[in-house]
Amino acid sequence: MNAGIDKARSLIEEAERLVVLTGAGISTDSGIPDFRGPQGVWTLNPKAERMSDIRYYRSDPEVRRLSWQSRLAHPAWTAAPNSGHRALVDLERRGKLEALITQNIDGLHQRAGNSGGMVIEVHGTMHDVVCMKCNWRGPMEATLDRVRAGEEDPPCLSCGGILKSATISFGQSLVPDVIAMAMRAVERADILMTIGTSLQVYPVAGAVPMAKAAGTRVVILNAEPTPFDDLADAVIRGPIGEVLPALCRSKTQV
Repeated sequence: MNAGIDKARSLIEEAERLVVLTGAGISTDSGIPDFRGPQGVWTLNPKAERMSDIRYYRSDPEVRRLSWQSRLAHPAWTAAPNSGHRALVDLERRGKLEALITQNIDGLHQRAGNSGGMVIEVHGTMHDVVCMKCNWRGPMEATLDRVRAGEEDPPCLSCGGILKSATISFGQSLVPDVIAMAMRAVERADILMTIGTSLQVYPVAGAVPMAKAAGTRVVILNAEPTPFDDLADAVIRGPIGEVLPALCRSKTQV
């Protein structure tokens, strides 16, 4: 692991346009479980995956009721950014970070201190709610208050349509402009670092081979092997909360 850290630190130190791609693994130290890991939400409870599928969400009121209860209890509401999140804030402050692409919906990068314009949320955000009929959008907390008051499946107050979090579910299309922004950032990068992502969800996972084909150096930090480890210039296994601060520390920092 130390050899991988030394290699990755050298690459980061040399970088002028570093792009980071984060997945659920960076937030596990904040108490938010990942999906596919050994203790992942879908690993331990396969039925939970139905709530992330837009087909079931649209057609089954019971799935929506369970989804609203799950949103109420989501650990992200009380989670705090961890040392991994803060390490990426340090990278931005050092002027190293070109963009921070995240598959996470928890908003912890922004809460840690990364600027909103730096973070590209390819799977949306749990902090907003949208209507699937009229596209109304508003803060999630107001709708959660309605659930707390007894509405099990609160409809849109504007049109009566189905409400859901402003996140991308399985079966929904990603927002083309957001994906285009992410891929443009990857194209500009001289280093692409992926952190805590299984690199199994496309099109975002395709950023790694795209970057490599363009001559961009690739660093992968993840607890489990990924499909693209053989393409990486450095692969690191280890606790993200410990490893990432060591990677992001400048040579002048103790």
